[in-house]
Amino acid sequence: MPEGRSVLVTGADRGIGRAIAEAFVAAGDRVVGTYRTGRPEDVPEGAVAVRADVTDTTSVDAAFSRAEELHGPVEVLVANAGVTRDALLMRATDDDFSTVLDTNLGGAHRCARRAAKGMVRLKRGRIVLIGSVVGLYGSPGQASYAASKAALVGLARALTRELGGRGITTNVVAPGYISTAMTDALPQAQQEAYQDAIPASRFGAAEEVAGAVVFLASDAAGYISGAVVPVDGGLGMGH
Repeated sequence: MPEGRSVLVTGADRGIGRAIAEAFVAAGDRVVGTYRTGRPEDVPEGAVAVRADVTDTTSVDAAFSRAEELHGPVEVLVANAGVTRDALLMRATDDDFSTVLDTNLGGAHRCARRAAKGMVRLKRGRIVLIGSVVGLYGSPGQASYAASKAALVGLARALTRELGGRGITTNVVAPGYISTAMTDALPQAQQEAYQDAIPASRFGAAEEVAGAVVFLASDAAGYISGAVVPVDGGLGMGH
C-alpha cells in the first residue's frame, strides 16, 4: 500500500484544526500539525506536533523544513490558524486590526508561499484555506475578522490563476457556527437564537468541516479550484 501524502495543518491543537489533522491521519496521510501557544500533546495522536507562529516567516519556514525532513515536500497545506479580536468599530484598535489581519490573512499567505515551492517542483498540490461564513455574511463587532476571512477568497483565486497550471488547487472552506467549547458555554437562550437563524437548526461539528477539507484535498476534487465551500447549515447561502 503506498504511503500517504505529506500534509501540514496549522493550528492543529484544538477545534476545527485538530479535527482536520485527525481526519488526514485517519486517511493514512503523514501529518504535521502546528501549534503556537498550546501544548504539543494537544495535536492529535498520529500527527507530529511542531510549534509555529504563522505571523513569523522564519517560524513558518522552520515548520515546513521539519515536515520536509520527516515526510518529504508538503503536498497538502491546510491554513487554519487564526485569531479574533472582536470589538465594535468605534472601539477597535489599530493593533487589534493588525493582529487579526497579519495572523488570518498574512499567515495564510506565508504558508501558501512556502508550500508552493515544493508543490511547483512536484507539479501537484492542494492548498485549503479555512475561511468563515462571517467573511461573506458579515457580523457586527467582527469587522477585522470578517475582512481577514473575506480576503482569503481573493487570495485563493489569485493563487488558482497563478498556480493552477502546475496541478495545484487552492480553495476556501467557510465554516459557520461550529459546536466548540465556546459555543457550548453560551446560555441556552443564546444558543437557540443562533440556531433559529440556521436553516439546519443546529450547530455544525468540527468533523463536518474536516470532511469538506479532506474532499478538496483528494484526487476527486482535482478540477475544483478557486471555490468557496460553505459548511454552515445554509446560514450564508447566496453570499
